[in-house]
Amino acid sequence: MELGLFMMPTHPPERRPYDGAQWDLQMIRWADELGFAEAWIGEHFTAIWEPVPAPDLLIAQALLQTSRIKLAPGAHLLPYHHPAELAARVAYLDHLAQGRFMFGVGSSGLPSDWQLFDVDGMSGENRRMTAEALDIILRIWEAKGEMRYEGRYWTVHVPPPMVDGLLYHHLEPFQKPHPPIGIAGLSPRSDTLKLAGERGFIPMSLNLSPHYIKTHWEVYEEAAQAAGRTCDRASWRVVREVFVAETDAQARRWCLEGNMGRQEGTYLLPLFKAFDFVQWMTDDPSVTEADLTPEYFVDHGWLVGSVETVTEKLLEMNQQVGGFGTLLVLGFDYADNPEPWRQSMELLAREVLPKVNRALQPAIV
Repeated sequence: MELGLFMMPTHPPERRPYDGAQWDLQMIRWADELGFAEAWIGEHFTAIWEPVPAPDLLIAQALLQTSRIKLAPGAHLLPYHHPAELAARVAYLDHLAQGRFMFGVGSSGLPSDWQLFDVDGMSGENRRMTAEALDIILRIWEAKGEMRYEGRYWTVHVPPPMVDGLLYHHLEPFQKPHPPIGIAGLSPRSDTLKLAGERGFIPMSLNLSPHYIKTHWEVYEEAAQAAGRTCDRASWRVVREVFVAETDAQARRWCLEGNMGRQEGTYLLPLFKAFDFVQWMTDDPSVTEADLTPEYFVDHGWLVGSVETVTEKLLEMNQQVGGFGTLLVLGFDYADNPEPWRQSMELLAREVLPKVNRALQPAIV
């Protein structure tokens, strides 16, 4: 198992955009120093707790402040970008990253974003637009000479060489045939993860509960097999809330009294309840909506506790979902008191992960 960061990124509404960006960059620097394999940075336009509409701008800065970690939008929301423009921006950033870039794509799940861009998400238009945009981007990168695409949502015409070859579409990705592509899924049996399985792309899931996340792997595996592809659980990225401290009591305190508890209680849990996700947030049918609090999830789901406790919880989570390759730690804003969060990242990387990987290693006969 490897470690990564998944940064929505979230910040309390009073945090100024510049200050929030400095905290995001600090987390990425720590992750790079601690051996995290990757960091994914989200994109949203109308969520007050998720105020980053341009993850590629953060990535460009983070590339200059790190040396090893791979960076990715997590994800560019394809319905809101012209595919020809995004194909060029992504290819250019891939060159700047020199092999440290991955291309995360998503279809968008916020109704406020749908309304801002006049996309009918209720009918699934956002998912149809995502599939078409990704197809166009890949065809642009593959094009050798003139190419025309007439789709339902976009028409793109890659021109032939013009003015004696001085003008033509020349920008291709640095990585061949293109950077690794990851697709984030949110809905149960997500259509975007079906697309990932069909195309052989990296699947990414938020772990709300074992029965919820199992539907993600099921649809991914079914789509891969139908397309004649083999799929490897090692490619599966799973996002989970994590807080590690010297003791269970310390971890619980820093989680619930810090911005992790505040954000979950004020933003994420109300959002999931409003989206009718309650049935997917626990495997216990006796739990009511009122029971779903940060305190409940500290004890049932989140990886919160001492090194020993989080090791046990992570091994149990891995077993419950059938195995996955990379744990993506959901990022939280601890800029006002950074040391507990920094220590949590360090304990996870230097103590929990080695214990987990020793436990997962097959016995040598």
